Amino acid sequence: MGLFDVHAHLTHSRFEDDLAEVLVRARERGLSCIISNGLNPTDNRAVLDLAKRDPIVRAAVGFYPVETVLRAMRHDGVDYPSTEADYSPDEGIESVRELADQAIAVGEIGLDGYWCPAPYWEQQEQVFRQLVQIALDANKPIIIHTRKREKRALEILLEMGAQRVDWHCFGSKVKLAHKIAEAGHHLSIPANARRSESFTRMLQTLPREQILLETDCPYLSPEPGSRNEPANVAGTADYAAELWDCSVNEVTKQLEDNFQTLFRVAP
Repeated sequence: MGLFDVHAHLTHSRFEDDLAEVLVRARERGLSCIISNGLNPTDNRAVLDLAKRDPIVRAAVGFYPVETVLRAMRHDGVDYPSTEADYSPDEGIESVRELADQAIAVGEIGLDGYWCPAPYWEQQEQVFRQLVQIALDANKPIIIHTRKREKRALEILLEMGAQRVDWHCFGSKVKLAHKIAEAGHHLSIPANARRSESFTRMLQTLPREQILLETDCPYLSPEPGSRNEPANVAGTADYAAELWDCSVNEVTKQLEDNFQTLFRVAP
């Protein structure tokens, strides 16, 4: 049995100096798989290169929802300070299409209404639909990022027949999370679950067969203000054992089964 992290950003600059040590700590805490999610064409190449160098890493290739409309936003003077990336929608889509067969999943992709004002939503949806279709054509699971547009993302996924889906760091109402689980999709719980009422509630009430673990590292650390890393999913597994009133081995076996169901490989 092995633990896993289905959503990490190991190519982030905060791991430049000690990534080898980070991966050692992950193995020491029982992890056997870390999925590093790509955000754009450059990052997609980087996560694939990393996966070739270390077998604990698997690559997911994606196009971050904000970046799908970033050129249009910047042209109109809408500020988004978190990236220097600048890719056209076609460039991002083509990157995912070209590299999907080499990846374990397509992601992260989705809809974002937090950073993106409503005038850009239609364009964002058009790109999202193309990326979902690439995943379906390649028979790859999808890793979803969505903020403030969770319901619409679910509508599109169901309309397009996407069944192998993980919703990363789901931030909407727990009631909607249950609808997502009822659709057969998975939801991955971050490492800050102990200090999050909503993630705790999801661990308590969602079908255990639909739950996965993630860190979204270097973000969402169990300790506020510190860098997150994949080893911290072990703490989430411990927390699940407390909430489920069972052993950590039982939690690990359940989560491993869930991982295999979605990704069709052992972690």
